[in-house]
Amino acid sequence: MTEDKIIVSHYRHVLDIPLDDRRAINNYTINSTDEMPTLPYPMNTTQDPWVKKESAASEGWVTMLWSLSVSSFAVGGMIASVFGGWLGDKLGRIKAMLVANILSLTGALLMGCSKLGPSHIFIISGRAVSGLYSGLISGLVPMYIGEIAPTTLRGALGTIHQLAIVMGILISQIVGLEFILGNPDRWHIMLGLSAGRAILQSLLLFFCPESPRYLYIKLEKEVKAKKSLKRLRGCDDVNKDMIEIRKEKEEASSGQKVSMIQLFTTSSYRQPLLVALMLHMAQQLSGINAIFYYSTGIFQSAGIRQPVYATIGVGAVNTVFTALSVVLVEKAGRRSLLLIGMSGMFFCAIVMSVGLILLNKLAWMSYVSMTAIFLFVSFFEIGPGPIPWFMVAEFFGQGPRPAALALASFSNWFCNFITGLCFPYIEGFCGPYVFFLFAGVILVFTLFIFFKVPETKGKSLEEIAAEFQKKKSGSSQGPKGAVEMEFLGSPETA
Repeated sequence: MTEDKIIVSHYRHVLDIPLDDRRAINNYTINSTDEMPTLPYPMNTTQDPWVKKESAASEGWVTMLWSLSVSSFAVGGMIASVFGGWLGDKLGRIKAMLVANILSLTGALLMGCSKLGPSHIFIISGRAVSGLYSGLISGLVPMYIGEIAPTTLRGALGTIHQLAIVMGILISQIVGLEFILGNPDRWHIMLGLSAGRAILQSLLLFFCPESPRYLYIKLEKEVKAKKSLKRLRGCDDVNKDMIEIRKEKEEASSGQKVSMIQLFTTSSYRQPLLVALMLHMAQQLSGINAIFYYSTGIFQSAGIRQPVYATIGVGAVNTVFTALSVVLVEKAGRRSLLLIGMSGMFFCAIVMSVGLILLNKLAWMSYVSMTAIFLFVSFFEIGPGPIPWFMVAEFFGQGPRPAALALASFSNWFCNFITGLCFPYIEGFCGPYVFFLFAGVILVFTLFIFFKVPETKGKSLEEIAAEFQKKKSGSSQGPKGAVEMEFLGSPETA
Protein backbone atom coordinates (compact mmCIF):
# COMPACT_ATOMS: atom_id res chain seq x y z
CA MET A 1 0.00 0.00 0.00
CA THR A 2 1.44 3.39 -1.01
CA GLU A 3 1.88 6.24 1.45
CA ASP A 4 -1.08 8.23 0.14
CA LYS A 5 -3.42 5.24 0.45
CA ILE A 6 -2.16 4.57 3.98
CA ILE A 7 -2.89 8.16 5.03
CA VAL A 8 -6.33 8.14 3.35
CA SER A 9 -7.13 4.89 5.15
CA HIS A 10 -6.10 6.49 8.42
CA TYR A 11 -8.40 9.44 7.69
CA ARG A 12 -11.25 6.97 7.28
CA HIS A 13 -10.38 5.32 10.56
CA VAL A 14 -10.17 8.58 12.49
CA LEU A 15 -13.41 9.90 10.99
CA ASP A 16 -15.12 6.54 11.51
CA ILE A 17 -16.11 6.32 7.83
CA PRO A 18 -16.91 2.75 6.74
CA LEU A 19 -15.25 1.27 3.69
CA ASP A 20 -17.23 0.43 0.59
CA ASP A 21 -16.70 -3.30 0.39
CA ARG A 22 -15.02 -6.34 1.91
CA ARG A 23 -12.01 -6.12 -0.38
CA ALA A 24 -11.30 -2.62 0.89
CA ILE A 25 -11.55 -3.92 4.44
CA ASN A 26 -9.04 -6.67 3.72
CA ASN A 27 -6.61 -4.10 2.31
CA TYR A 28 -7.21 -1.70 5.16
CA THR A 29 -4.73 -1.79 8.01
CA ILE A 30 -4.04 0.92 10.50
CA ASN A 31 -1.48 -0.84 12.68
CA SER A 32 -1.14 -4.08 14.57
CA THR A 33 -3.27 -3.01 17.53
CA ASP A 34 -6.12 -0.98 16.05
CA GLU A 35 -9.38 -2.68 15.27
CA MET A 36 -10.58 -2.97 11.71
CA PRO A 37 -13.57 -0.86 10.75
CA THR A 38 -16.60 -2.91 9.84
CA LEU A 39 -19.52 -2.35 7.57
CA PRO A 40 -22.83 -1.65 9.32
CA TYR A 41 -24.61 -4.32 7.23
CA PRO A 42 -22.00 -6.86 6.14
CA MET A 43 -24.43 -9.43 4.77
CA ASN A 44 -26.52 -6.99 2.76
CA THR A 45 -25.08 -6.67 -0.75
CA THR A 46 -27.60 -4.03 -1.85
CA GLN A 47 -27.95 -0.65 -0.22
CA ASP A 48 -31.00 1.54 -0.19
CA PRO A 49 -30.72 5.02 -1.81
CA TRP A 50 -30.26 6.80 1.52
CA VAL A 51 -27.27 4.60 2.46
CA LYS A 52 -25.75 5.05 -1.01
CA LYS A 53 -26.13 8.82 -0.72
CA GLU A 54 -24.51 8.83 2.71
CA SER A 55 -21.64 6.67 1.42
CA ALA A 56 -21.07 9.04 -1.50
CA ALA A 57 -21.03 12.01 0.88
CA SER A 58 -18.45 10.22 3.05
CA GLU A 59 -16.30 9.48 0.01
CA GLY A 60 -16.47 13.13 -1.01
CA TRP A 61 -15.47 14.22 2.50
CA VAL A 62 -12.39 11.97 2.51
CA THR A 63 -11.44 13.08 -1.01
CA MET A 64 -11.73 16.73 0.01
CA LEU A 65 -9.53 16.20 3.07
CA TRP A 66 -6.88 14.46 0.98
CA SER A 67 -7.01 17.23 -1.64
CA LEU A 68 -6.49 19.79 1.12
CA SER A 69 -3.60 17.74 2.45
CA VAL A 70 -1.91 17.90 -0.95
CA SER A 71 -2.75 21.47 -1.98
CA SER A 72 -2.16 23.18 1.37
CA PHE A 73 1.60 22.88 0.84
CA ALA A 74 1.48 24.77 -2.48
CA VAL A 75 -0.89 27.38 -1.03
CA GLY A 76 1.47 27.99 1.89
CA GLY A 77 4.43 28.27 -0.48
CA MET A 78 2.56 30.66 -2.74
CA ILE A 79 1.66 32.98 0.14
CA ALA A 80 5.06 32.99 1.84
CA SER A 81 7.08 33.39 -1.37
CA VAL A 82 5.96 37.04 -1.60
CA PHE A 83 7.53 37.84 1.77
CA GLY A 84 10.91 36.09 1.33
CA GLY A 85 12.71 39.16 -0.01
CA TRP A 86 11.17 41.45 2.61
CA LEU A 87 12.19 39.13 5.44
CA GLY A 88 15.72 38.84 4.04
CA ASP A 89 16.07 42.63 3.97
CA LYS A 90 14.54 43.06 7.41
CA LEU A 91 16.53 40.45 9.34
CA GLY A 92 19.45 39.64 7.08
CA ARG A 93 19.85 36.51 4.99
CA ILE A 94 21.07 34.19 7.76
CA LYS A 95 18.57 35.25 10.44
CA ALA A 96 15.72 35.09 7.91
CA MET A 97 16.61 31.48 7.08
CA LEU A 98 16.75 30.67 10.79
CA VAL A 99 13.25 32.10 11.24
CA ALA A 100 12.05 30.07 8.25
CA ASN A 101 13.42 26.92 9.87
CA ILE A 102 11.17 27.52 12.87
CA LEU A 103 8.24 27.10 10.48
CA SER A 104 9.80 23.94 9.05
CA LEU A 105 10.27 22.46 12.51
CA THR A 106 6.70 23.36 13.50
CA GLY A 107 5.24 21.77 10.37
CA ALA A 108 7.29 18.61 10.83
CA LEU A 109 6.22 18.23 14.46
CA LEU A 110 2.56 18.67 13.53
CA MET A 111 2.77 15.96 10.89
CA GLY A 112 4.96 13.71 13.02
CA CYS A 113 2.37 13.80 15.82
CA SER A 114 -0.57 13.23 13.48
CA LYS A 115 -1.18 9.73 14.83
CA LEU A 116 -1.76 11.08 18.32
CA GLY A 117 -4.83 13.16 17.45
CA PRO A 118 -7.10 14.11 14.55
CA SER A 119 -4.63 13.19 11.82
CA HIS A 120 -6.36 15.13 9.04
CA ILE A 121 -6.13 18.40 11.01
CA PHE A 122 -2.49 17.81 11.98
CA ILE A 123 -1.42 16.84 8.45
CA ILE A 124 -3.23 19.67 6.66
CA SER A 125 -1.91 22.21 9.19
CA GLY A 126 1.60 20.73 9.08
CA ARG A 127 1.65 20.76 5.28
CA ALA A 128 0.48 24.38 5.19
CA VAL A 129 3.14 25.51 7.69
CA SER A 130 5.81 23.52 5.82
CA GLY A 131 4.64 25.26 2.66
CA LEU A 132 5.18 28.62 4.32
CA TYR A 133 8.74 27.56 5.09
CA SER A 134 9.35 26.38 1.53
CA GLY A 135 7.95 29.59 0.08
CA LEU A 136 10.31 31.69 2.17
CA ILE A 137 13.37 29.52 1.63
CA SER A 138 12.84 29.25 -2.14
CA GLY A 139 13.56 32.98 -2.35
CA LEU A 140 16.08 33.34 0.47
CA VAL A 141 18.50 30.59 -0.56
CA PRO A 142 18.98 31.69 -4.22
CA MET A 143 19.34 35.27 -3.02
CA TYR A 144 22.00 34.34 -0.45
CA ILE A 145 23.91 32.10 -2.88
CA GLY A 146 23.79 34.74 -5.61
CA GLU A 147 25.22 37.36 -3.23
CA ILE A 148 28.09 35.30 -1.78
CA ALA A 149 29.21 33.41 -4.90
CA PRO A 150 32.12 34.69 -7.00
CA THR A 151 31.17 35.53 -10.59
CA THR A 152 32.95 32.47 -11.99
CA LEU A 153 31.02 30.08 -9.72
CA ARG A 154 27.57 31.69 -9.55
CA GLY A 155 25.98 29.08 -11.78
CA ALA A 156 27.63 26.05 -10.19
CA LEU A 157 26.79 27.12 -6.63
CA GLY A 158 23.26 28.06 -7.69
CA THR A 159 22.75 24.61 -9.21
CA ILE A 160 23.88 22.95 -5.97
CA HIS A 161 20.69 24.38 -4.43
CA GLN A 162 18.63 22.28 -6.88
CA LEU A 163 20.96 19.31 -6.32
CA ALA A 164 20.19 19.41 -2.60
CA ILE A 165 16.45 19.44 -3.38
CA VAL A 166 16.55 16.42 -5.71
CA MET A 167 18.77 14.53 -3.26
CA GLY A 168 16.14 15.19 -0.60
CA ILE A 169 13.45 13.85 -2.94
CA LEU A 170 15.52 10.70 -3.60
CA ILE A 171 16.10 10.13 0.11
CA SER A 172 12.38 10.55 0.83
CA GLN A 173 11.56 8.00 -1.90
CA ILE A 174 13.94 5.50 -0.32
CA VAL A 175 12.75 5.95 3.28
CA GLY A 176 9.18 5.74 1.93
CA LEU A 177 9.68 2.10 0.97
CA GLU A 178 7.26 -0.19 2.75
CA PHE A 179 9.92 -2.08 4.72
CA ILE A 180 11.42 1.20 6.02
CA LEU A 181 8.84 3.87 6.89
CA GLY A 182 6.18 3.60 4.18
CA ASN A 183 3.89 1.30 6.13
CA PRO A 184 0.84 1.63 8.44
CA ASP A 185 3.00 1.54 11.57
CA ARG A 186 5.64 4.16 10.78
CA TRP A 187 4.20 6.53 8.15
CA HIS A 188 3.88 9.38 10.67
CA ILE A 189 7.62 9.13 11.45
CA MET A 190 8.35 9.65 7.76
CA LEU A 191 6.21 12.81 7.75
CA GLY A 192 8.09 14.18 10.75
CA LEU A 193 11.60 13.44 9.44
CA SER A 194 12.02 16.95 8.04
CA ALA A 195 12.43 18.15 11.63
CA GLY A 196 15.90 16.61 11.61
CA ARG A 197 16.82 18.54 8.47
CA ALA A 198 15.50 21.79 9.96
CA ILE A 199 17.60 21.34 13.11
CA LEU A 200 20.72 20.43 11.11
CA GLN A 201 20.37 23.41 8.78
CA SER A 202 19.79 25.77 11.71
CA LEU A 203 22.96 24.56 13.40
CA LEU A 204 25.02 24.89 10.21
CA LEU A 205 23.71 28.41 9.55
CA PHE A 206 25.53 29.63 12.67
CA PHE A 207 28.80 28.84 10.84
CA CYS A 208 27.78 30.69 7.66
CA PRO A 209 28.91 34.30 7.16
CA GLU A 210 26.29 36.93 6.45
CA SER A 211 26.03 38.18 2.88
CA PRO A 212 28.74 40.84 2.39
CA ARG A 213 26.45 42.66 -0.05
CA TYR A 214 23.74 42.88 2.59
CA LEU A 215 26.23 44.07 5.21
CA TYR A 216 27.73 46.78 3.02
CA ILE A 217 24.79 47.93 0.91
CA LYS A 218 21.90 47.62 3.37
CA LEU A 219 23.68 48.11 6.72
CA GLU A 220 26.68 50.18 5.50
CA LYS A 221 29.09 48.08 7.56
CA GLU A 222 32.17 47.94 5.34
CA VAL A 223 34.47 46.33 7.92
CA LYS A 224 32.08 43.46 8.55
CA ALA A 225 31.47 43.08 4.81
CA LYS A 226 35.22 42.72 4.17
CA LYS A 227 35.53 40.24 7.04
CA SER A 228 32.69 38.18 5.60
CA LEU A 229 34.28 38.25 2.14
CA LYS A 230 37.62 37.10 3.51
CA ARG A 231 35.92 34.11 5.15
CA LEU A 232 34.07 33.28 1.94
CA ARG A 233 37.06 33.68 -0.40
CA GLY A 234 39.63 32.18 1.93
CA CYS A 235 42.11 35.01 1.31
CA ASP A 236 42.82 38.58 2.43
CA ASP A 237 42.71 40.19 -1.01
CA VAL A 238 39.04 41.00 -1.61
CA ASN A 239 39.48 44.33 -3.38
CA LYS A 240 38.02 43.10 -6.67
CA ASP A 241 34.85 41.90 -4.93
CA MET A 242 34.55 45.13 -2.95
CA ILE A 243 34.77 47.19 -6.15
CA GLU A 244 31.86 45.21 -7.59
CA ILE A 245 29.85 45.58 -4.36
CA ARG A 246 30.52 49.35 -4.29
CA LYS A 247 29.10 49.59 -7.80
CA GLU A 248 25.96 47.85 -6.58
CA LYS A 249 25.78 50.25 -3.64
CA GLU A 250 25.94 53.18 -6.05
CA GLU A 251 23.08 51.63 -7.96
CA ALA A 252 21.04 51.18 -4.77
CA SER A 253 21.82 54.74 -3.66
CA SER A 254 20.92 56.29 -7.01
CA GLY A 255 17.22 55.69 -6.50
CA GLN A 256 14.57 54.71 -4.02
CA LYS A 257 13.94 51.17 -2.90
CA VAL A 258 12.40 49.17 -5.74
CA SER A 259 8.96 47.75 -5.04
CA MET A 260 7.18 44.96 -6.90
CA ILE A 261 4.98 47.50 -8.68
CA GLN A 262 8.04 49.47 -9.82
CA LEU A 263 9.48 46.32 -11.36
CA PHE A 264 6.50 46.30 -13.74
CA THR A 265 6.37 50.05 -14.37
CA THR A 266 10.09 50.86 -14.77
CA SER A 267 11.23 50.16 -18.31
CA SER A 268 14.75 49.04 -17.36
CA TYR A 269 13.36 46.32 -15.06
CA ARG A 270 10.40 45.17 -17.13
CA GLN A 271 12.32 43.05 -19.63
CA PRO A 272 14.44 41.07 -17.12
CA LEU A 273 11.36 40.61 -14.92
CA LEU A 274 9.39 39.16 -17.85
CA VAL A 275 12.23 36.74 -18.59
CA ALA A 276 12.46 35.76 -14.90
CA LEU A 277 8.73 35.01 -14.67
CA MET A 278 8.71 33.09 -17.95
CA LEU A 279 11.63 30.89 -16.88
CA HIS A 280 9.80 29.88 -13.71
CA MET A 281 6.57 29.31 -15.61
CA ALA A 282 8.46 27.13 -18.11
CA GLN A 283 9.81 25.01 -15.27
CA GLN A 284 6.40 24.24 -13.76
CA LEU A 285 4.31 24.08 -16.96
CA SER A 286 6.73 21.79 -18.77
CA GLY A 287 4.93 18.65 -17.60
CA ILE A 288 7.57 17.37 -15.18
CA ASN A 289 4.95 16.69 -12.51
CA ALA A 290 2.79 14.88 -15.06
CA ILE A 291 5.74 12.63 -15.88
CA PHE A 292 5.93 11.51 -12.26
CA TYR A 293 2.15 11.09 -12.26
CA TYR A 294 2.29 8.67 -15.20
CA SER A 295 5.56 6.91 -14.35
CA THR A 296 4.20 4.27 -11.95
CA GLY A 297 1.47 3.17 -14.38
CA ILE A 298 3.92 2.96 -17.27
CA PHE A 299 6.38 0.93 -15.23
CA GLN A 300 3.58 -1.45 -14.26
CA SER A 301 2.54 -1.93 -17.88
CA ALA A 302 6.17 -2.68 -18.76
CA GLY A 303 5.94 -5.72 -16.50
CA ILE A 304 7.87 -4.34 -13.54
CA ARG A 305 6.41 -6.05 -10.49
CA GLN A 306 7.47 -3.34 -8.04
CA PRO A 307 7.32 -0.03 -9.93
CA VAL A 308 8.24 1.88 -6.78
CA TYR A 309 11.87 0.83 -7.37
CA ALA A 310 11.71 2.13 -10.95
CA THR A 311 10.36 5.42 -9.57
CA ILE A 312 13.35 5.55 -7.24
CA GLY A 313 15.47 4.98 -10.36
CA VAL A 314 13.89 8.10 -11.87
CA GLY A 315 14.85 9.96 -8.69
CA ALA A 316 18.42 8.69 -9.02
CA VAL A 317 18.60 9.87 -12.65
CA ASN A 318 17.20 13.19 -11.40
CA THR A 319 20.09 13.50 -8.96
CA VAL A 320 22.83 12.37 -11.36
CA PHE A 321 21.90 14.84 -14.11
CA THR A 322 21.51 17.71 -11.65
CA ALA A 323 25.06 16.96 -10.50
CA LEU A 324 26.10 16.97 -14.16
CA SER A 325 24.51 20.39 -14.55
CA VAL A 326 26.71 21.69 -11.71
CA VAL A 327 29.74 20.87 -13.86
CA LEU A 328 28.32 22.04 -17.18
CA VAL A 329 26.65 25.31 -16.21
CA GLU A 330 29.92 27.29 -16.02
CA LYS A 331 31.26 25.69 -19.19
CA ALA A 332 28.30 25.50 -21.56
CA GLY A 333 26.46 28.51 -20.13
CA ARG A 334 22.93 29.03 -18.78
CA ARG A 335 21.18 29.80 -22.06
CA SER A 336 22.70 26.83 -23.89
CA LEU A 337 21.68 24.37 -21.19
CA LEU A 338 18.16 25.82 -21.08
CA LEU A 339 17.78 25.38 -24.84
CA ILE A 340 19.25 21.86 -24.81
CA GLY A 341 17.03 20.84 -21.90
CA MET A 342 13.83 22.31 -23.33
CA SER A 343 14.47 20.87 -26.81
CA GLY A 344 15.11 17.42 -25.39
CA MET A 345 11.96 17.61 -23.26
CA PHE A 346 9.95 18.63 -26.36
CA PHE A 347 10.92 15.48 -28.27
CA CYS A 348 10.53 13.25 -25.19
CA ALA A 349 6.99 14.58 -24.63
CA ILE A 350 6.05 13.66 -28.20
CA VAL A 351 7.55 10.18 -27.84
CA MET A 352 5.73 9.81 -24.52
CA SER A 353 2.34 10.58 -26.10
CA VAL A 354 2.97 8.20 -29.03
CA GLY A 355 3.99 5.47 -26.60
CA LEU A 356 0.89 5.95 -24.45
CA ILE A 357 -1.44 6.01 -27.47
CA LEU A 358 -0.03 2.76 -28.88
CA LEU A 359 0.43 1.09 -25.51
CA ASN A 360 -2.58 -1.22 -25.87
CA LYS A 361 -1.67 -2.20 -29.45
CA LEU A 362 2.07 -2.69 -29.11
CA ALA A 363 3.32 -4.07 -25.80
CA TRP A 364 6.90 -2.92 -26.45
CA MET A 365 5.71 0.69 -26.50
CA SER A 366 5.75 0.60 -22.71
CA TYR A 367 9.54 0.40 -22.88
CA VAL A 368 9.60 3.35 -25.29
CA SER A 369 7.51 5.37 -22.86
CA MET A 370 9.70 4.26 -19.95
CA THR A 371 12.83 5.40 -21.80
CA ALA A 372 11.14 8.71 -22.57
CA ILE A 373 10.45 9.22 -18.85
CA PHE A 374 14.12 8.82 -17.92
CA LEU A 375 15.27 11.07 -20.78
CA PHE A 376 12.65 13.73 -20.02
CA VAL A 377 13.79 13.93 -16.40
CA SER A 378 17.43 14.02 -17.52
CA PHE A 379 16.87 16.94 -19.88
CA PHE A 380 14.82 18.76 -17.22
CA GLU A 381 17.62 18.60 -14.67
CA ILE A 382 20.29 19.66 -17.15
CA GLY A 383 18.77 23.11 -17.49
CA PRO A 384 15.10 24.01 -16.83
CA GLY A 385 15.16 22.48 -13.33
CA PRO A 386 18.03 24.27 -11.58
CA ILE A 387 18.84 27.32 -13.72
CA PRO A 388 15.73 29.54 -13.23
CA TRP A 389 16.28 29.65 -9.46
CA PHE A 390 19.69 31.33 -9.56
CA MET A 391 19.48 33.08 -12.92
CA VAL A 392 16.93 35.58 -11.57
CA ALA A 393 19.44 36.78 -8.98
CA GLU A 394 21.89 37.45 -11.82
CA PHE A 395 19.42 39.69 -13.66
CA PHE A 396 19.03 42.26 -10.87
CA GLY A 397 21.15 44.38 -8.59
CA GLN A 398 20.84 44.74 -4.84
CA GLY A 399 17.92 47.19 -5.00
CA PRO A 400 15.40 45.25 -7.09
CA ARG A 401 16.74 41.74 -6.36
CA PRO A 402 14.56 40.87 -3.28
CA ALA A 403 11.33 41.99 -4.97
CA ALA A 404 12.24 40.25 -8.24
CA LEU A 405 13.06 36.97 -6.48
CA ALA A 406 9.81 37.18 -4.52
CA LEU A 407 7.77 37.62 -7.71
CA ALA A 408 9.63 34.85 -9.51
CA SER A 409 9.16 32.51 -6.56
CA PHE A 410 5.46 33.37 -6.39
CA SER A 411 5.15 32.65 -10.12
CA ASN A 412 6.75 29.25 -9.60
CA TRP A 413 4.52 28.30 -6.70
CA PHE A 414 1.39 29.62 -8.42
CA CYS A 415 2.06 27.56 -11.56
CA ASN A 416 2.81 24.55 -9.34
CA PHE A 417 -0.56 24.97 -7.64
CA ILE A 418 -2.47 25.50 -10.90
CA THR A 419 -0.80 22.48 -12.52
CA GLY A 420 -1.67 20.25 -9.57
CA LEU A 421 -5.23 21.56 -9.52
CA CYS A 422 -5.95 21.33 -13.26
CA PHE A 423 -3.88 18.38 -14.43
CA PRO A 424 -6.33 15.64 -13.34
CA TYR A 425 -9.08 17.35 -15.36
CA ILE A 426 -6.82 17.94 -18.38
CA GLU A 427 -5.59 14.36 -18.23
CA GLY A 428 -9.16 13.10 -17.98
CA PHE A 429 -10.14 15.11 -21.05
CA CYS A 430 -7.03 14.50 -23.19
CA GLY A 431 -6.04 11.04 -21.99
CA PRO A 432 -2.71 9.86 -23.46
CA TYR A 433 -2.69 12.88 -25.81
CA VAL A 434 -1.94 15.16 -22.84
CA PHE A 435 1.80 15.13 -23.55
CA PHE A 436 1.20 16.59 -27.01
CA LEU A 437 -0.24 19.56 -25.12
CA PHE A 438 2.87 19.77 -22.95
CA ALA A 439 5.05 19.49 -26.05
CA GLY A 440 3.30 22.56 -27.48
CA VAL A 441 3.81 24.50 -24.25
CA ILE A 442 7.49 23.51 -24.16
CA LEU A 443 7.94 24.62 -27.77
CA VAL A 444 6.54 28.08 -26.99
CA PHE A 445 8.87 28.51 -24.02
CA THR A 446 11.84 27.21 -26.03
CA LEU A 447 11.26 29.86 -28.70
CA PHE A 448 10.94 32.52 -25.98
CA ILE A 449 14.27 31.46 -24.45
CA PHE A 450 15.96 31.49 -27.86
CA PHE A 451 14.85 35.02 -28.70
CA LYS A 452 14.63 36.73 -25.29
CA VAL A 453 16.97 35.13 -22.73
CA PRO A 454 20.57 36.45 -22.68
CA GLU A 455 23.63 34.51 -21.61
CA THR A 456 24.76 35.59 -18.11
CA LYS A 457 27.76 33.30 -17.58
CA GLY A 458 30.69 35.27 -16.16
CA LYS A 459 29.06 38.65 -16.84
CA SER A 460 28.62 41.64 -14.55
CA LEU A 461 25.28 43.34 -13.93
CA GLU A 462 26.16 46.07 -16.42
CA GLU A 463 26.99 43.55 -19.13
CA ILE A 464 23.78 41.61 -18.47
CA ALA A 465 21.81 44.87 -18.66
CA ALA A 466 23.41 45.59 -22.02
CA GLU A 467 22.44 42.11 -23.22
CA PHE A 468 18.82 42.76 -22.27
CA GLN A 469 18.90 46.03 -24.16
CA LYS A 470 20.19 44.20 -27.24
CA LYS A 471 17.38 41.65 -26.96
CA LYS A 472 14.86 44.44 -26.53
CA SER A 473 16.06 46.58 -29.43
CA GLY A 474 17.11 43.72 -31.67
CA SER A 475 20.42 45.42 -32.37
CA SER A 476 23.92 44.39 -31.38
CA GLN A 477 25.08 48.02 -31.44
CA GLY A 478 24.24 50.69 -28.93
CA PRO A 479 25.59 53.16 -26.37
CA LYS A 480 26.59 50.80 -23.60
CA GLY A 481 27.14 53.61 -21.13
CA ALA A 482 23.57 54.83 -21.55
CA VAL A 483 22.26 51.33 -21.12
CA GLU A 484 24.20 50.89 -17.91
CA MET A 485 22.98 54.20 -16.49
CA GLU A 486 19.40 53.25 -17.32
CA PHE A 487 19.80 49.93 -15.53
CA LEU A 488 21.52 51.52 -12.56
CA GLY A 489 18.45 53.34 -11.42
CA SER A 490 17.02 55.66 -14.02
CA PRO A 491 13.51 56.57 -12.90
CA GLU A 492 12.22 56.63 -16.47
CA THR A 493 9.04 54.68 -16.85
CA ALA A 494 7.01 53.69 -19.84
